[in-house]
Amino acid sequence: MGLCLPCLGGAADQVVETPDPELRRQQLAEAAEKRQMEAASRGIKNLSSVEQKKRKQEEMEKRLESGSHESEKGNLRWQVG
Repeated sequence: MGLCLPCLGGAADQVVETPDPELRRQQLAEAAEKRQMEAASRGIKNLSSVEQKKRKQEEMEKRLESGSHESEKGNLRWQVG
């Protein structure tokens, strides 16, 4: 029968030491950030194009919002007839 002890038979070379807890925490944080980036861009071929369209949409919404406030302030009258 064989024994699975690292001190016998040169198996000590194959033992992997656990990294420093701070280093491990940093690696886990980087991996989580990478997964979030991949999930956010999943199915999108050109991420910069999507971001640019999003900014344009936000600008248009701001313009529409500011335009509706201006028309409320103004003396616009409708003539029905």
